[in-house]
Parts: sequence; structure tokens; C-alpha cells
Amino acid sequence: MLTGRYRSFGTLRQYDGISGFPRRSESLHDAFGVGHSSTSISAALGFAKARDLRGADEEIVAVIGDGAFTGGQAMEALNNAGQLGSKMCVILNDNEMSISPNVGALATHLSKLRALPLYRKVEDRAKTVVENLPVGGKTLSRTAEGILHGVTRLIGSETGVIFEEMGFTYLGPIDGHDIGLMMEILSAVKTIDEPVVVHVITKKGKGYEHAENDSRMYHGTPPFEISNGEVEASKGGQTFTSAFADALVDLAEKDERIIGITAAMPDGTGMTKFADRFPGRFFDVGIAEPHAVTFAAGMAASGLKPVVAIYSTFLQRAYDQIVHDVCLQNLPVIFAVDRAGLVGEDGPTHHGAFDLSYLRHVPNLVVAAPSDVIELRAMLGLAVEHDGPVAIRYPRGSSPTLPSHSDVSVLSIGMSELLSDGDDVCILAVGSMVHPSLRAREILAESGVSAALINARFVKPLDSEVIISFARKCRRLVLVEENTVRGGFGTAAMELLAEVGVTDVEVRQIGLPDEFAVHGKISILRERYGLDAEHIAAVAAELVGVRAESGEAIS
Repeated sequence: MLTGRYRSFGTLRQYDGISGFPRRSESLHDAFGVGHSSTSISAALGFAKARDLRGADEEIVAVIGDGAFTGGQAMEALNNAGQLGSKMCVILNDNEMSISPNVGALATHLSKLRALPLYRKVEDRAKTVVENLPVGGKTLSRTAEGILHGVTRLIGSETGVIFEEMGFTYLGPIDGHDIGLMMEILSAVKTIDEPVVVHVITKKGKGYEHAENDSRMYHGTPPFEISNGEVEASKGGQTFTSAFADALVDLAEKDERIIGITAAMPDGTGMTKFADRFPGRFFDVGIAEPHAVTFAAGMAASGLKPVVAIYSTFLQRAYDQIVHDVCLQNLPVIFAVDRAGLVGEDGPTHHGAFDLSYLRHVPNLVVAAPSDVIELRAMLGLAVEHDGPVAIRYPRGSSPTLPSHSDVSVLSIGMSELLSDGDDVCILAVGSMVHPSLRAREILAESGVSAALINARFVKPLDSEVIISFARKCRRLVLVEENTVRGGFGTAAMELLAEVGVTDVEVRQIGLPDEFAVHGKISILRERYGLDAEHIAAVAAELVGVRAESGEAIS
């Protein structure tokens, strides 16, 4: 609202509206686009060194939360910034929370700093320091810059050792809600020609009573009544996340090898239920996805069955660990890949658009995608019994249950499901795209098109026999996925056909395009990107040579 977007603030996070995250294309005040945690110090150091190389003199400030501060990249950036010594300011916004309460040794250290008396006015604190300095020190600290430097060094020696040892001047803790004091502090910091950490204490949800009292729930909330804080009741059936949580607890009751791991997302991934039931077998590692995966690999190598629950978009941050530490050693780590596909209003930084592509080409890894919560439960049970790594990717929200899924106990790895037979065209759908494909088949039937429909279930390994059989039978395939079309499920199916020499088949891919999807309600985005039943039916009908609406032949 301070950056020229006041008039469009009512469109925040809505389709065709402004983003919920800084975006360089949206405002000249957005110096750097963000959406994933722990990146600000690295980016700021890049700006600072660029300034130095250009011979410019602008001030560079990075703001980072204490939750984001637990991320490994933040530590890497601090280490490098301290070595380079470029003038920059890091504001550590400490409110004791990420999405959930922060964990780890660094969070404990910050809590000790937080317990210290807050700064008063700079000049008052400086006066106290000067009065207690030896005569020589008093002489050296007469100037404003010298006084401030003396204050920060003294405070640093008492409390901010970790920052001082990394090459930063530490100043804090400071009341971040005292605007006048913050302005005074930041003005003074500009006189220090080296890296500075300003540690400010704030309250998450400050200014709105309900958010102050329950910052976890109000971190990212659906619409609510401002006067009483009541959130609109959710609609639909059981969510995939909730089903995962229930299934994991049920399995863990019977198998003590099962361990729950998440990276600062116990609420969002449903792991809170597991943590409440098995506190000794649950580990929140903080915002540290690479560590979470290798931590799980160590447990798996010791005979346990770790389940790592991380959103699709955040699992990208642990790609090397998935490849090198888990799959290369063929360790039985289970990846619960939540928020796969389109996630809605959070937009391109959070859409799970790439996981099928970045997972399916890794050797030893089984990649599954349930179409409903019953299938999710069955796949999780199957993964626990499998002696190797498994990734189960599922979308945000809920989904209707397929009538055929009253019993999926016969499920095995690589096994697809024939939902309907047909001769004119075969629709191969995976995960969240099975239900719109069912509706598409009904639309096609009304137009006289006989469409087979297969619920693929697995992206790796594919059900080769079934796919090849229907490719030869129908000679027309429509491959549907809620993932980028580059390297995902559709590509895998076409590679399979090429390998066995089935080349006289007409194929159409339906998926997310080779671009970053925008933000907006999932229903709107699926229509925009052709992931709705009407578009699937239209593509299949065009392949057959009829118009799905009328059943007329296309000349």
C-alpha cells in the first residue's frame, strides 16, 4: 500500500489482480521477487557487491524473519557477507514464529537474545556505555559514529557473538513497533561501513487481536468476519492432507519404524496430528528442506521408515539430496509431496508445477499420484512396505471419491486402473486430472464418441502393458496431467511408445504450459490452462474428428 498499489489493493491475490508476494514486474519498489524463504541476505549481498563494482553509494537492506533465519541459505549468505565485508544492513525481524513456532538451536539462541532488555534511545544507551568506558575508550567514542560503534560492539560482545564472529556488527534487541526508534536506529546504521545485523522484536499479527492470539491460524487464512475473527466454513469432503495425516497415524500405530519429518510445515502438511500422537517420532527441522531429506536418508539407512512431508514447490530445494542421498543409495524414504499442481492464490512461487518432471527421471524412485483420498491411503501403505524410495504427490484441497474405490487393497506398484473401455480414443489421466477426465468422457459419450479412460496412478513405473495395449487399440491418446507438459507424465508415456515402436498413434498432451502459471482460484486457472472437463473433451473430440458439443463430424 506504500508502493503505488493502494487503488488495486482490493485485488490482492485474485485472478488478474496484484500478487501476494514482491514481484519486480509489478512495482519499481519491488527490488527482488520472492516467495520462498531464506533468500533475502543472498540477494542483498548481490546488490551490495554490484553497487561496489559500479562505484555507487545506495543503501542495501535485507529483511529476514527469524523463521527464515533457520534456513541453510541464510547461514551461507551471512558467512559470505562477513567475508566480503560489503556495507549492508540485515534486519532480523524476530516474532518467534514462521508459519508455526520456530525450532532449532538458532531459534533457542535468538530467544535468549529476545529475553534481554530492549534498547531505549540510541543516545541514552550510548551515554551509559560512554560513562562505563575507560578514559581512553571515552576519548575514542566522542563522535556519534564512534558512540554507536562502541554500543554495538559492546552489545555484540555480550549477546551477538554469533554475528560478530561472522563479521557483522550486531545491534539489538530493539522494539520493532517503536517507529521513531527504528528510524533513529536505521539512520545511525547508515554511518557504519560494514555489514550490520539489526535485531528487532515484533509480534506476529500485531494490531488485530484474533491474529495476535492465534498467529498460526491467521498466517494464511480463508475469508473471515473481521468483527469476531470467525473463518468461513470449508466446503467439500476430506482433504488429501487430512487423509494423509489420518493414514500416517494409522500406519504408525502398527509400525514403530515410521518416522515423521517436515521442514517448518507441521500444520500445512498435516504432520501436527502425527506429532501429537508420536512426539518422540516426529521431527520439525525448521526451514531446511535439504537437511530434512538427508536426515531422513540417515534414518532410512539405519532401518527406519521416514516419511518426509514437504510441499511440491519447496521440495525443489532438496533436489540434490533426493538424487544423491536417497535414490542413489536406494533408501526407503517416503516423500509426501503435498500441494502438487495448481495451488491458487499464492501463484507462481508456490504452484507445484514441476514435481513429476524433476522426480520421474531419478533412478530407483517410484512416483505415484492418487486420484482420491482412498487411493492415497492405499499408496501410503504400499510405500511403507516397499524397500526403496517412493514419492506420492497429491493436490491441495479435496476430491470426490471414485465409485470403484470402495476397495483398492489389490493395488500394486505400477498398476493402473481402467475406469471405462472405449474404441475411438483413450484418455490417460493421472492424479487430480482423473475426475475432470471422467466428466470429459461423459461429454464425449453424449456426442457419440466411445472413449476409454485410464487412471494411470503411477508415473514411474508406468503400467506399460495397459498403455501399449490401448495405444494399439484406439490409435488416439489424450494424456492429461496437472504438471508442466515438459518432462512429466505425458512425456513418459510417449517415451514408452517410442521405445516399443508404437509410432502410428495420434497423441495430444494436456497439462500446464511451458510458462509460470499466474495466481487465482484453482477453478479459474484450470479453465485458463485447459485442465477442465470441457477442454479435455474438446481435444479428444477433435482428435476423433467430431465436435463434442454437437456430435457433428469435422470435415
